[in-house]
Amino acid sequence: MKAVIQRVKNASVEIGGKIAGSIDLGFLVLLGVAGTDTEAECDALAGKVARLRIFEDDAGKMNLSLADVGGAVLVISNFTLCADCSRGNRPDFFGAMRPEGAEKLYERFMEQLEKSDLRVERGEFGADMKVSLVNDGPVTIIIDSDDLKIKK
Repeated sequence: MKAVIQRVKNASVEIGGKIAGSIDLGFLVLLGVAGTDTEAECDALAGKVARLRIFEDDAGKMNLSLADVGGAVLVISNFTLCADCSRGNRPDFFGAMRPEGAEKLYERFMEQLEKSDLRVERGEFGADMKVSLVNDGPVTIIIDSDDLKIKK
């Protein structure tokens, strides 16, 4: 799984002209599910996101988590994070998990964040979405579950 985490002042997602989810201070997470991803990787990634300390403390250091600042999370499914651009100029998406399995892991990811007592807003899996945000910093972190050394 790949997560692009943006620290935001606010973010929202619009589907069909209506706001489907919105947050103030927190993280906008774009989540891509690869064909080989597992529940264990999903849980580890959600835990890492929930504990990620990228908000500034009184000394100006990135030392505070979402829970510390009362932040929320807006999670958007994004299979294009699994693009392979190594050949030619047109990306292929064969590395992305099929929609049925990917949606289950997307839902599980949000459930794991909620278990951390975080408020979670969401897009709609597979929908055409318009995402708006005010990136704070800007701070953008990319985490690949392959880098978390999950035992399979």
